[in-house]
Amino acid sequence: MDGEIACGIYELQRPTVERRPLILASPHSGAQYPADFIAASRLDPLTLRRSEDSFVDELFAAAPSLGAPLLSARFPRAYLDVNREAYELDPAMFADALPGFVNTGSARVRMGLGTIARIVANGEEIYTGKLRFADARHRIDGLYHPYHQALRRLVEETAALFGGYLLVDCHSMPSAAGVVCGGMADIVLGDCHGTTCAPIILEAARRFFATRGFTVAINTPYAGGFTTEHYGDPPRRRHALQIEINRALYMDERNYRRRPRFARLVVELAELVRQLARAVEACLIENG
Repeated sequence: MDGEIACGIYELQRPTVERRPLILASPHSGAQYPADFIAASRLDPLTLRRSEDSFVDELFAAAPSLGAPLLSARFPRAYLDVNREAYELDPAMFADALPGFVNTGSARVRMGLGTIARIVANGEEIYTGKLRFADARHRIDGLYHPYHQALRRLVEETAALFGGYLLVDCHSMPSAAGVVCGGMADIVLGDCHGTTCAPIILEAARRFFATRGFTVAINTPYAGGFTTEHYGDPPRRRHALQIEINRALYMDERNYRRRPRFARLVVELAELVRQLARAVEACLIENG
């Protein structure tokens, strides 16, 4: 495997030989919290981690050895969320006026979860005071754009090699969010309601988890974010699937410690990578 680390931005683990039309991304598992960010927050460092998809990059760590690259953000979601447009910002968070090109009206901004979040996952406000737009631009220029440049490079390289790809955007969800239709979802698969990947790929993922005893929900409560929407284009043989894993399966959500089942889940997700690779290979052949 070949590794590439952009200090404080991302870690890219490449296979020695890319053997599968598959890319994995973990945009929210970063845990490097800038000191000035902690100082500007009204929350303690442990509470700031509630928006973090802790250890998701480790759960999918087998991907490079199986022939697929894994891109992981190193900065935390509470500081900057790359699963958004570059400029989805809440004007109420800023002391100065925002430029006209900023998307201030998206549903994600209204929920307090824009490119720069107003709240952490449990709804607590992050900042003691207002930010300046220059603060946002600094984070977006320094972190958001380099992350997506790396991701775009990966998908274009994979598309050139195989004639298409599947991008798997890897996430985790609080156990409370897994309550769906009166039951508890272990896994939520999102394809933006049928628009970002072929049905055969979604079904392969659903069947994989279901046959191993996991409870699976589709597009509820998470249908996919910016990454899935932006990189998924099935008519062009470019597929994207979001996977949300219930944190209670693998970690203690109070103290951010791995549960004993963590190692078993790593093995299961390695097999998922193999199964998804077969599904997208079949899909590319069928539509070749």
